[in-house]
Amino acid sequence: MSERPPISPRSPRAALEPEQVPPPPKRSERARNPFVVVGNAIFTILIILMIGAGAVYYYGRQILETPGPLKEDKIVNIPSRAGKRDIADALLREGVINVNPWIFIGGVFALKASSDLKPGEYSFQRKASLRDVIATIVEGKVVQHAVTIPEGLTSEQIVTRLLDNDIFAGSVREIPREGTLLPETYKFPRGTTREQVIQRMQQTQKRVLTEIWERRNPDVPVRSLDQLITLASIIEKETGRADERSRVAAVFTNRLRQRIKLQSDPTIIYGLVGGKGTLGRPIKRSEITQPSPYNTYVIDGLPPGPIANPGRASLEAAANPARTRDLFFVADGTGGHAFTETYDQHQKNVAKLRALEKQIQNDTVEPSEDAPPPAAAGAPPDTNPTATTPRPAAPAKKPPARPAAPATAPARQGAATTAPPVVER
Repeated sequence: MSERPPISPRSPRAALEPEQVPPPPKRSERARNPFVVVGNAIFTILIILMIGAGAVYYYGRQILETPGPLKEDKIVNIPSRAGKRDIADALLREGVINVNPWIFIGGVFALKASSDLKPGEYSFQRKASLRDVIATIVEGKVVQHAVTIPEGLTSEQIVTRLLDNDIFAGSVREIPREGTLLPETYKFPRGTTREQVIQRMQQTQKRVLTEIWERRNPDVPVRSLDQLITLASIIEKETGRADERSRVAAVFTNRLRQRIKLQSDPTIIYGLVGGKGTLGRPIKRSEITQPSPYNTYVIDGLPPGPIANPGRASLEAAANPARTRDLFFVADGTGGHAFTETYDQHQKNVAKLRALEKQIQNDTVEPSEDAPPPAAAGAPPDTNPTATTPRPAAPAKKPPARPAAPATAPARQGAATTAPPVVER
């Protein structure tokens, strides 16, 4: 009987393990190929890059789309010649963005807007995201400032207003010719030069004037565009009420047809001070008959040029006046004027105005015992009158106890402090 080797006791785990471990399989020749090794490395790198790019894209999109810090709309000025870093610093300083300036620059490059950033004044909306901020600057939709030029100003007065407005840049080479600017409300971006503003006003005036001239009443006694502007400028200075312009125009056109002097006080003032526009005091009696190319109390017909820059409504009124026979008008005490065809009726209206002014003066001013009674509003002392119609000794008719408006119409820009009557001398 053969002998068996002694049995050595083993643990259950050891019993499961093989007594001899098989050798590892040999690596194939293909796996050891250097091209395969390089290809695996490149593939691994591409996967890592794709994962990184995806992470960057997701993170960048989150930054671009996240609402910004603005709690309300805000206007920020991007100066000219500002670089990307300067723009980022300005936006960060104004609280439009709250990210690092380099992230803003990265967003500009990501949106391919590095060459499209435009200077100007921009309005950024509340909680505007970084994408919205960049898009606003790229679109170049700068803030438009409304600038209103009132009717009836002289060219010198308009230039002064432009020089005093800090949204404009540059200087004015020379004052434009009187009557070539159209008073209106315009919109300009900050930084517009004053010469550009004047050019736009002149171009608008030419366009509007051409349109009005084409549809004018052929019976109007003006023969050129310059005469139309001159007549409209006188109408502009005589009344500020829209419902009166055509009737005031009718008075002056009727006088031109009948070769009666226009006798408009604003023409006296322009002959005295020119483009300054305002006299600063009532017209003196001696100045009414003082020779001047613009004084329509002395000259026949229209003055040699406009006395202001009339608005669109006055140009329309000059081209299409009301069909009336009125030759006179005077303030009626309610802010408007009373129009008449005859001088006698005009004198009665003047007496009513003086009586109304005196009544209001007595109701509002208590006379002093030591001082002489004050003159009625609109009726200065004889040494400094503003009207050519003699002041009546007593009221022709008792005025109403409570007038609906002040006794005299509001003073027009450049006109006398009261509205004197237009009378035939």
